[in-house]
Amino acid sequence: MGTLPQRLLLGPGPSNVNPRVLAALSQPLVGHLDPAFLAVMDEVQAGLRELFGTRNALTLPLSATGSAGMEACLANLLERGDEVVVGVAGVFGERMCDVATRMGARVTRVETEPGTPLPEDGMLEAIERVRPRVVAFVHAETSTGVLQPVEAIAACARKAGSLVVLDCVTSLAGLPVELDRWGIDAAYSGTQKCLSAPPGLSPVSFSERALTRVRERATPVQSWYLDISLLAGYFGQERVYHHTAPISAILGLAEALRVVLEEGLPARIARHAAAARQLREELAPLGFTPLVADGYRLPMLTTLRLPEAVLAMGEAPLRRRLLDRHGIEVGGGLGKLAGQIWRVGLMGENARRSSVETLRDALARELA
Repeated sequence: MGTLPQRLLLGPGPSNVNPRVLAALSQPLVGHLDPAFLAVMDEVQAGLRELFGTRNALTLPLSATGSAGMEACLANLLERGDEVVVGVAGVFGERMCDVATRMGARVTRVETEPGTPLPEDGMLEAIERVRPRVVAFVHAETSTGVLQPVEAIAACARKAGSLVVLDCVTSLAGLPVELDRWGIDAAYSGTQKCLSAPPGLSPVSFSERALTRVRERATPVQSWYLDISLLAGYFGQERVYHHTAPISAILGLAEALRVVLEEGLPARIARHAAAARQLREELAPLGFTPLVADGYRLPMLTTLRLPEAVLAMGEAPLRRRLLDRHGIEVGGGLGKLAGQIWRVGLMGENARRSSVETLRDALARELA
C-alpha cells in the first residue's frame, strides 16, 4: 500500500492532528491492565472531566466512535416504553430519534428548520406536557453549524424530573462545556473534532443521577458492551477486565489532551472564535455567506451558502478540485441542505489563520 496523501482537513471531521499525537500513537503496546497504561487512563479521565466541566466519577473514553457514545447514553437511561423528548435541529437530532425508537422508547420530536436553533418555548412545552424520562438534544449540530443554548432547556427538564442527554461531539475542546453547572446527566463527544485526535473513541460522562437511574432499571441495559454499570468496573477504581481497550488510541488521546490543556481552554476557545470570524470575512468577497444567524453560529463548523457561480457549476466538482489540486477537504451539506451549503471545519489544530488563507487562495484560483 502506498503512502496516503497529505490533506488539510477542513470538513466536519476528522481534523488534522498534532505531530505529538502521531508520535504518541507509535509508542510500544502494553497490556490494557498494565499499571503504566492504567496511569495514562487516570490522566485521560481527569483531563476529560476538565473539558466537560464536571466532577462526574464515571467520565471515560468509550472504545467506540461518537455515535456509540450517543447510543450508550440513551441505552443506559431508557427502557422500552419510556417517554423521551428529542430536539431535532439537524441530522444528529434525527439520529437520536432513530436510536431511541429502536430501543422501544416513545419519542416526542421538537423540530426546527435546518440552520436555526431549537425553539425554547417548544421544548419547554413538550417537556412540561410529556414529563419524559429523558430529554435529549445537540449542543453543536454538525450538519447545520448551529450552536444550541443549553441552560433553559436543561433547567426545565430537571424541574420536570427528566434526565438530560447532551451531544457535545463537535463542541468539546472548542466551546465552553459545563455539564455540572448546566445540570446535564449524560453527555458524549468524539475525539476527531476539536480534540484533534484520531477518530475511534467517544468521551462520555454520566452524573450520579444517571447512575442511580441505571441501578434502578427494571430490565438490563439492552447492550452488554455499552452498559455503564459494567464499564464502571474497568474505568472505575477496581479496573476489572471488561474489554481490551484500544491502547494506542488512548495514548494518542492522552497526548491530545495534554496539548489542549497546555494551551488552556480559554485561549483555545478564543482561537476557534477568531478563526471563524476570519473565515467569514475572507470568503465574503467570493460570494460565500453564513447560513446561521449571528449569535447561533458554531465557531468550529461554519455553514456557508454557496454563490450562484458555484451552484451553476455544481458544488461537488468544485470540492473535488479543491481536494485533487490543492489537498483541501471541505464538507458538503447533509439532508435538506445537500447541494446548497458547504460545511467548513476549523477544528483543533486547524483553527488557525493559515488554514483560512490556504482555503481562500485555493478558492480564488478555482473560481477565477
